[in-house]
Amino acid sequence: MEKIVMERKAKELDLDINFNKAKENRDFCYIIKNIDLDVNVLKKYTTSLLEVANEFSHCKNCNGLTNCKNRVAGAFLSPKKNGNGIDFSYVNCRYSRKEQYKKNIAIFDLPLRLRDAAISNIYTDDKSRVAIIKKMKEFSDSYLKKERPKGIYLYGNFGVGKSYLIAALFNELAKKDVKSVIVHVPELFRMIKESFDTDYSERFDLIKNVDLLLLDDIGAEYLTEWSRDEVLEPILQYRMDQELPTFFTSNLDLNDLEKHFTIGNDKMKAKRLIERVNQVAVPVELISKNMRNG
Repeated sequence: MEKIVMERKAKELDLDINFNKAKENRDFCYIIKNIDLDVNVLKKYTTSLLEVANEFSHCKNCNGLTNCKNRVAGAFLSPKKNGNGIDFSYVNCRYSRKEQYKKNIAIFDLPLRLRDAAISNIYTDDKSRVAIIKKMKEFSDSYLKKERPKGIYLYGNFGVGKSYLIAALFNELAKKDVKSVIVHVPELFRMIKESFDTDYSERFDLIKNVDLLLLDDIGAEYLTEWSRDEVLEPILQYRMDQELPTFFTSNLDLNDLEKHFTIGNDKMKAKRLIERVNQVAVPVELISKNMRNG
């Protein structure tokens, strides 16, 4: 019995020593001050509370996820009173929460800067661009009301920022948990071919079923009957049937796109494809200066 008492006193002494040493840490004192528990209870959690304090210190001096020093990048350990004890859990930091929506967007074979596209950063000194922003807002409002609006077939000269505009819209909707895929059409067929022996079905189904799809730079691809009839046509047919909004960017208007889709003398399949484009998207022209050379 005496041995048990001695061991208990030694343990309490260790708790006192560790707790008092931890109190030399200013952030530790701040943390325990904000937990409404008896000091003798707090002492039992000294190690975990000290870790909370250290991560709190890291977060105070943090300027982004790249240099996160916490055990779980983008999160911090947080204490919460539970009865006469403390529960600890990881909470996403402000930077992680800010970036979390980007998980809703998959971008294939396009500059990753599109992940940061924002409507607030769009150049609005010309009426054409303002009109498209208005069109995008109309789409967003309608879509979030659970309506079934058509996407946009955005066409215009090279380098006017078509991809950025649609990516900015997708980023805004991603914050509302809307999932989207942006895929560069000239690379789409290569990607599909290369995945035949691996994850072909998974990729193809993702593109067909995703909430919002942007087929970027359509009309710039090297077209074959296989890519037209076995890839594009099934994607557009499915999305048309399911009323899934589909977006396009192109240097071609729909008349020129139909010519592009015409292989040999087979005009009917090209017309059918354009009909499907019209069923899932509204054509909008962007006349603006080349943003890449300006």
